[in-house]
Amino acid sequence: MATPSKPKFSGLILDFFGVLTANMVEVISFFEDREKLSRGTFLRGWADPRGQELFQRLELGLITQADWNSGFAELVGIEPENLMARYLHDAFPAYPVLAVARQARAAGIRTAVLSNSLGREPYDPYAGFDLGGTFDAVVLSSEAGVRKPDPAIFRLALERLDVPASECLFVDDGEENLAVADALGIKVLLGLDELVVARRLRELLRLSDL
Repeated sequence: MATPSKPKFSGLILDFFGVLTANMVEVISFFEDREKLSRGTFLRGWADPRGQELFQRLELGLITQADWNSGFAELVGIEPENLMARYLHDAFPAYPVLAVARQARAAGIRTAVLSNSLGREPYDPYAGFDLGGTFDAVVLSSEAGVRKPDPAIFRLALERLDVPASECLFVDDGEENLAVADALGIKVLLGLDELVVARRLRELLRLSDL
């Protein structure tokens, strides 16, 4: 009787926004529609140097979410009240990917979330996901003091998982982040569609269909 082959990967790292949640392009589109903003307004604000600085400082924990609400609202011309919650209103859990993450962990694969944090007060985008109970490690940029795509935060995630880069798989919806992970020797997977990601993860991790 043939002996089952050893799984290729012993570690799995998943981005949060856009991988464990709904696709962020759709989330942004729905936000713009609700706020009666023309399509592209949010991404223009994000690409503006002032918007970039706001996001980066928030992700590093250097400003509060309330600071971001005020600054980004002024940049795109809307009301600041609880803006982060309004923006992420449709960032629903990607249940197929979460299910595969649980299946992978049950199979002995070490799992982690690696997220550029958007703050947790007054709105906590991680609430309801039970990340601490679902994953072996949760690495948030605001707590680590470093953000993707800095290689240091990938090394931190590998350290917390205690797996070598060559045995780890990383899923993200940002190509810049994937390029950095790939340069570190981590196998990468672009995550844009939750059903496709779930299927590819089962294939790569040699997991059975749920």
